[in-house]
Amino acid sequence: MKTQGEIEAAICDGISRFEQEYMGRGPKDIHAHLLNDLLVVRLHGVLTAAEQHLVKSLPSETGRDLMKQVRRQLIETARPLLEALVQKVMGAQILGLHHDISTVTGEELVVFTLAKPPSVRESGKR
Repeated sequence: MKTQGEIEAAICDGISRFEQEYMGRGPKDIHAHLLNDLLVVRLHGVLTAAEQHLVKSLPSETGRDLMKQVRRQLIETARPLLEALVQKVMGAQILGLHHDISTVTGEELVVFTLAKPPSVRESGKR
């Protein structure tokens, strides 16, 4: 059994690898937060150069909407990979995946809803 910190670190490693291999760029910063039956992954600095140019070159709403649509489709296509990664680390069934990205800040949020909170062992730190 892993500690909550070990689970969160393993999730960060796996999601970072996924972003690098699947999206072409890893995040500058990533944090995972396990909150009962929710896993929140917050990534910073994930926009590719192409996405940044797309957002800047088109009218603001058009560029933003197009970039978000492409990201949403990529995440939906890769959903089985992401769910398998999280399920392997967490040992809990994934019920849902929610995603959004900001074209202004370059921040991305991925939220996984779990069938039940995973079992964790105490870290021993006090």
